[in-house]
Amino acid sequence: MRGSYREKLEYIAAQMYYSENRTMQHIAHELEISRSTVSRLLTDAREQGIVRISLHPPTDRPSALEHRIAEQYGVTAHVAHTGERRTPPQDAVARLGAGVIDALVEPDTVIGAAWGATMTAVAERLPERSVPGVQVVQLNGSVNSQPVAADATGTGLGMGVVERFAEAYGGRPHLFAAPAIFDYEQTKQLLWRERSTSRVLNLQRRTSLAVFGVGAFADGRPSQVYADGYLSRDDLNQLAEEQVVGDVCTVFLRGDGSWRTIELNSRCSGMRPDELIRIPRRVCVVNGPHKVAALRGVLAAGLVTDLVLDQASANLLAHGD
Repeated sequence: MRGSYREKLEYIAAQMYYSENRTMQHIAHELEISRSTVSRLLTDAREQGIVRISLHPPTDRPSALEHRIAEQYGVTAHVAHTGERRTPPQDAVARLGAGVIDALVEPDTVIGAAWGATMTAVAERLPERSVPGVQVVQLNGSVNSQPVAADATGTGLGMGVVERFAEAYGGRPHLFAAPAIFDYEQTKQLLWRERSTSRVLNLQRRTSLAVFGVGAFADGRPSQVYADGYLSRDDLNQLAEEQVVGDVCTVFLRGDGSWRTIELNSRCSGMRPDELIRIPRRVCVVNGPHKVAALRGVLAAGLVTDLVLDQASANLLAHGD
């Protein structure tokens, strides 16, 4: 009975000290015991396993994670501080992404923007300032053959990202009126010959700053291009057989970064990786650990110069599975 009472007292003292942040002096007064007895109770509580203290290595800190990711993948990494409960991780990532992009926008910058939920969030948080000569061009078509809500996805989403970027800097938007994914490769080839399309494609090649997210072909949390009617069931099955992990600008990649032999890419309207990699600065914004497998494929393809991501994703990327 005496032992049981002692253990209960150890637990009460530990709870007051570690959970309620009370001082030893306050605990001693509350329990009507000496301060030295409180100290012995806390020591015994640790030895008995009532209190378990875990240490987190420095790599859990955003700055250390940024350094580790930079060394592993050869990119400039920016890890959002997502430990604050009051700030949702997606908001912290979007705000950091907007700040990183804003620092790279100079006069006469041609910004190439891919559409997606993450880039929409980033665009909404861009600061507004007038920058002479800025142009913003859409990097991938967004027309969907399926009827969808205008504020959810489809053409409106692609337009929203491009127009918001242009509005933030007083620049000129250039929309890409093309399907995200064509039904037939021949149709794409014909549209690519049209003067209006050629003008947009030529401006894409002049892009000096590309901004994009990563689409994840993940069970349970697929990105919009996989879930909102852009792809048929046969297309999705084919992507699974091809071991696709995700996409950039609606161009699909495997985990090793390969993309050329994926048949569906011949019908995609987005900028190809071999064109994207020629752009001097390429900012990729990722939000959520479910996208890390796809992100590894994107990094393996060498498509990123500047990476913005949340802390949980950064830990997973830095330390592996």
